[in-house]
Amino acid sequence: MSKLRTVGIVLYDEVEVMDFAGPFEVFSTASRMSEGARPFEVSTVAREPRVRARGGLVVMPTATLEERSSFDVLLIPGGVVDAELERSDVLDWIERASRTAEITASICTGAFFLTRLGLLDGLRVTTHWEDADALEKAWPQLRVDRDARFIDNGRIVTSAGISAGIDMALHLVARLEGEALAIKTARQMDYAWRREGS
Repeated sequence: MSKLRTVGIVLYDEVEVMDFAGPFEVFSTASRMSEGARPFEVSTVAREPRVRARGGLVVMPTATLEERSSFDVLLIPGGVVDAELERSDVLDWIERASRTAEITASICTGAFFLTRLGLLDGLRVTTHWEDADALEKAWPQLRVDRDARFIDNGRIVTSAGISAGIDMALHLVARLEGEALAIKTARQMDYAWRREGS
């Protein structure tokens, strides 16, 4: 029987909508498609009880950072991250939550959070193609792969921009619950899953 895993997606003002909504859809659809016990419980978490995503979409997270402290799978989406990277409470929360998470993954510029915390040091990583130079310049100790759709380093996973987060999330479903469920999930979403990561 499947183990129920909690999936937490961190939100913040100016977060990229598909960066969080795509993986949210993958994990929630995988739970619907599972023939056994529900494998994933997906939540969103943010510093404030209301977030204004890119394009002006207003989102009410499931919980605030004060209300939830840990998840089995922790996802950090990208967007306009400059202001959030200066919030020590957000960085501290991500650092603490990543310690106990089975997997911590970033989508797009979410990699900047993990890099700021030293979680990507020495790893081959990826991010949105437009931000690869900035990531490499700021943290030369990283090996930034501009061509990878996603890169699985075990406990740490990074993906390229926006829609690549869907491919990465499907990869995580396959890794945690089997490829058959990931294929079924992609089919239900009517999504052409690009399975190649790096």
